[in-house]
Amino acid sequence: MAAIMVFAVFLVAIFVSVPIGMSMVLGSVAPIMLLGKGGTIEQVLNNCFSGANSTPILAVPLFILGGVIMAEGGISRKLFNFFSYFVGKLPGGVPCAVILTCLFYGAISGSGPATTAAVGAMCIPFMVNLGYDRTWSAGLIAVAGGLGVIIPPSIPFVLYSLATGVSTGDLFLGGVFPGILIGGSMMVYAIAYCLKHNENQSVINERMNELHAQGLGKIFRESFWALLCPIIVLGGIYTGFVTPTEAAVVSVFYALIVSLFIYRSITVKQLIPFLCNSVKTYGGLAFVLAFATAFGRVLSLTKATKVVQDFIIANFTTSFSVLTVCMVFFLILGMVMDTGPAIIILAPVLLPAVQELGVDPVHFGVILVCCLSIGLATPPFGLDLFVAGNLAEEQPMDVAKKAIPFMLAFFIAMLLITYIPGISTTLVSIMKK
Repeated sequence: MAAIMVFAVFLVAIFVSVPIGMSMVLGSVAPIMLLGKGGTIEQVLNNCFSGANSTPILAVPLFILGGVIMAEGGISRKLFNFFSYFVGKLPGGVPCAVILTCLFYGAISGSGPATTAAVGAMCIPFMVNLGYDRTWSAGLIAVAGGLGVIIPPSIPFVLYSLATGVSTGDLFLGGVFPGILIGGSMMVYAIAYCLKHNENQSVINERMNELHAQGLGKIFRESFWALLCPIIVLGGIYTGFVTPTEAAVVSVFYALIVSLFIYRSITVKQLIPFLCNSVKTYGGLAFVLAFATAFGRVLSLTKATKVVQDFIIANFTTSFSVLTVCMVFFLILGMVMDTGPAIIILAPVLLPAVQELGVDPVHFGVILVCCLSIGLATPPFGLDLFVAGNLAEEQPMDVAKKAIPFMLAFFIAMLLITYIPGISTTLVSIMKK
């Protein structure tokens, strides 16, 4: 009865538009106040405090701050110029350069909306000037921006690690090949689209010739420090030299040094607004993280977690069947719930059950994050749609229509990732040898 009450109160609160954090509070205290089960109010408050007072959780706001500084430092343009130098003149080369920029920028920001905003602000006007359809360009950016939460260092992977205890470094490794596969599938569609609709090759060649006139040496020198950032951060984690939280600190200092002293694209006076923006971004998520700890504890005390696990084990006998259902559920959930809260709520409940059926925890984490990231570009609440639509001065639903083929390419890659565990786990296994 208590387990049913926890879920019922939580779902009803969500349905009537109560914020996620408050919904978890209501779900946590309902069985205590009405049935006298699930611990005490004091325990709920203590769990909230312990959830917020965590060293690993510091990685989240620090990665956000590092991404904000890099975004304002003009990193996206330098990355785009670097990739355009090599592929810009090829059929579909400019859209492919945009996708590559999103892939690499995601390794700096760790955030989908941040990647969409930083890359879109520069690339959408550029693509329109080259003759690409404005809405199509926004659709490309909206979906490609979702790569920012898959390519490490990824904030959703940090949250999954906090919720389940799975190694953050393993999750970062697990996201590398899936991110590349998804980006590659989107490039295939972009090339096919450009071949069918005939790019304005003369204008594109003219702009690319201007880029080539600068010389590879200059382009590489300008982009070198941007290209080096994820190598330093991820290399430090994988070699064991720093923890993920320490790597987040390194990313902030690196962003400051590069943007202030090397590129000189920001000033010291701008740092306070950057800090304020980072706090605003993290504030709502911090509230959810704190109460998610209490919510998870109440789920455990009321045996709600075990009820879900028993149901899954009783009704699904193979990893194929349970992953299929989970994938569909995650895709639908991603349309209506933000990535962070969804991971914090679902991961600790579902992971023990799917592990009983032989699913690797890193593989499951990659599936969860990838499926939810599609929701960033899916109506009605896809945040990347609104960001890209605002940048292109187009309605989000119009952008969503143009984004559908890119989402289908994303989904095809998602099927391969779901049913071929090696895509997520091979690199982890290699690095552990």
